[in-house]
Amino acid sequence: MGKIPRWRPVQRKRFIRSGQKLGDPATAFRFRIIAKLSSGLSCQAVAGALSCAPSTVSRAQSRYLSLGVEGLLDRRSGNGKLKTGERFIEVLRNVLLKTPQDFGWARTTWSRELLCLEMQRRGQPLVAACTMGRALARLGARRGAPKPFVDCPWPSCRRERRIRELRWIAANATANEPVFFCDEVDIHLNPKVGRDWMLPGMRRYVRTPGKNKKHYLAGALDARTRKLTWVDGTSKASALFCKLLWRLAAENPRARRIHLILDNYIIHSSKKTQKVLAQLGGRFVLHFLPPYCPDANEIERVWLDLHTNVTRNHRCRSLRNLLRHVYGYLNARNAAGRHPVGHRLQSLPKAA
Repeated sequence: MGKIPRWRPVQRKRFIRSGQKLGDPATAFRFRIIAKLSSGLSCQAVAGALSCAPSTVSRAQSRYLSLGVEGLLDRRSGNGKLKTGERFIEVLRNVLLKTPQDFGWARTTWSRELLCLEMQRRGQPLVAACTMGRALARLGARRGAPKPFVDCPWPSCRRERRIRELRWIAANATANEPVFFCDEVDIHLNPKVGRDWMLPGMRRYVRTPGKNKKHYLAGALDARTRKLTWVDGTSKASALFCKLLWRLAAENPRARRIHLILDNYIIHSSKKTQKVLAQLGGRFVLHFLPPYCPDANEIERVWLDLHTNVTRNHRCRSLRNLLRHVYGYLNARNAAGRHPVGHRLQSLPKAA
């Protein structure tokens, strides 16, 4: 086998750039191999520099010496029309908009093999599961977790009108009349299990304490400053919400009226809550969301971030240690004014 003649650095750089312009990573890699060989390196040295097998380097060298630049191009161009063309992708997009049972299959979720069968049933060519995976990647499809929901019993026009009214109230919040999004969240000692990055062949294990324990937080998210005020308790009863009302009243002494946007949970309108509202002199105005509309409550996003960053896949063996993580995250969030990407653990503060 001959050798690649030596090139100047400018020639090698121009050759590598021409390979990158072709838009195929494998072809561009072969161009890089030839450019490395043109500097006088051996096949073993090029394989070590590019982290590939020596046989890959020798094949690219032989193809270039026998056919020139044409030998480095993808040889599948003459294989005929691509099976997963634009029409295939468009039909696949329409299939993914529905569930398998909408097309008469017994399975409740899509698999690559089942998608292949459904596409063949719809007049498209039968492809392998790996080819279907590449078609899904071209489409930008992903494996996600469905979100359960309950239909709101209100008519859609009434529901949308109410949500618009609450958004207008939140948008017009002032220091004299602050607006808070309120809700409660459960903290479980048994961890929620979620996805995480893992190396090939590796699987993470999350040890659970066994017997579950619970703690509860009641929070209020300021619609204007995005600051979170929260209290905690051992039960999600009216006393927890009343504790939050006293906390908000103490932190906003100059506010003439405090507006709360919240759901229809029973503790928000119980007799004990009504008694505390009367003791506070009518400073609080409660604005209730339509039934089963949690997405309209902006504090739900805070609780979702809390679960994602703290309670999901946690390794805490005691509830006290878990609460240390919870309080550390919420304090870091208030200090940053938004969701913190990373934060350090703090000592366990006293209960609010």
